[in-house]
Amino acid sequence: MNDQLRPLPDNQLYDYSPIVGRAPIRWPGGARVAFYIGLNIEHYRIDRPSTSTFAGTAGLTPDPLNYGWRDYGPRVGFWRLLKALDRHGLRASALLNSEAGERYPQIIEAGRARDWAWLAHGKNNSTFQADMEPEEERAYLVEMLDSLEKTTGRRPRGWMGPALTETFRTPELLAELGLDYVLDWTNDDQPYRLNVPGMLSVPYSVELNDIGLFVSKGLTGPDFVRIVKDQLDQLHEDAADGGRVMSLALHPFVIGQPFRHRYLDEALEYVANHPGVWLTTSDDIAAHYAGLVAGSEGSEGSEGTGGAA
Repeated sequence: MNDQLRPLPDNQLYDYSPIVGRAPIRWPGGARVAFYIGLNIEHYRIDRPSTSTFAGTAGLTPDPLNYGWRDYGPRVGFWRLLKALDRHGLRASALLNSEAGERYPQIIEAGRARDWAWLAHGKNNSTFQADMEPEEERAYLVEMLDSLEKTTGRRPRGWMGPALTETFRTPELLAELGLDYVLDWTNDDQPYRLNVPGMLSVPYSVELNDIGLFVSKGLTGPDFVRIVKDQLDQLHEDAADGGRVMSLALHPFVIGQPFRHRYLDEALEYVANHPGVWLTTSDDIAAHYAGLVAGSEGSEGSEGTGGAA
């Protein structure tokens, strides 16, 4: 068949499910919004280009300007951010590169002391998941998960690919390796089931994300606070007909800069004191939703939890 006449591939991973008309999700304590911090704890290779603040040197090896900017995160920015989380009683959902776990033991110790959720986030943030062959990807995932279990003391339940990358087989492989959910498909305000047995999608945000807001769009600290407040207020209003999820994606080398710290603190204070908010982790959101799915299937069928059947 002529390539121009071949049908376009369809998305087989999940079905279309408009949020209107879904049976309501109920969060613990009657909360309307489940809120979690997606804290990216990453290691970047010095011999590859990656997320940059200045494009002029991004292709150089080494690139002290951009590499040093990123490396500020584990050295300084993380520790400033940690104080804000502690001040407001927030546990992180740590999106952890396995090489970061191996290289930054003090960060892992801090997270373990606070009972953080640990999500698999690839080996490093310079190696993307896409285009791996099946056996190569399986070996990669096994090695990464074993490393994360060793460093954190806990087998990850969730996954977010470096730069949110996957292959077409990633969710299936992750399910086979014992994981329950992914964050990569940022297309909903509620969790939903993927067409992979036992695998969920949990909401994550590329919009409410410090890299997008500060680096890509050049917004200010007051802009950030206003956006966080507006996001929460709107989701709280929407949740009158069923619970919503709000994720706040943070990178220590961005939000951990000194001149941004007061604005993170102000935003978190608003969230932590907002009525009807469940301050939680992505692990607990996935587990709660999975319980709702199981309960619905055991009584009224598969329509009662807001996900695609």
